[in-house]
Amino acid sequence: MLHLALVQKQGLSSEPRLRLIARQESGHTWALMSESEIIPAKEADSYNDGLLVLIELSQAGQILSVKAATDWVLNLVENYLASGITPAFLQQEKERVEQGLQSLTLEKQDLARRSVELEARREEIQQLEIKLQQQVQALEAEKEELLTRFSSELEACQQKVQALEGE
Repeated sequence: MLHLALVQKQGLSSEPRLRLIARQESGHTWALMSESEIIPAKEADSYNDGLLVLIELSQAGQILSVKAATDWVLNLVENYLASGITPAFLQQEKERVEQGLQSLTLEKQDLARRSVELEARREEIQQLEIKLQQQVQALEAEKEELLTRFSSELEACQQKVQALEGE
């Protein structure tokens, strides 16, 4: 894991130490160390006191490599600070992104609510369609019954009329 560290030398005879300042979490994401961890480092013997270095640590905490952080810092200045990307700008962008995410979350919730409402309305309409079809069938059956009854009554009336005319 990559760390940013400060070289510390207390005297000519003492072994150099590295005070870990930050660690790389992923890609361009770094986190400040909450507690200053100081590790002895013979590998930093050729670096001056107070110099920033990048160190690669193994999972066990052993130093794999040490190199001056000058180029890395200059690259940060060139890529971020020289182009106007300041901490305030990054904070504004972070807030803008968070607001956008909140807005999208609200929209998603609203769409989910509308979807549930539409589904309920669709089911209600289906129930009404079924009820309407049943009513239409009932009316058709009643119509057939009435037509049959009226036909029978008409036929009976016609027979009575014919019977009365024949008298």
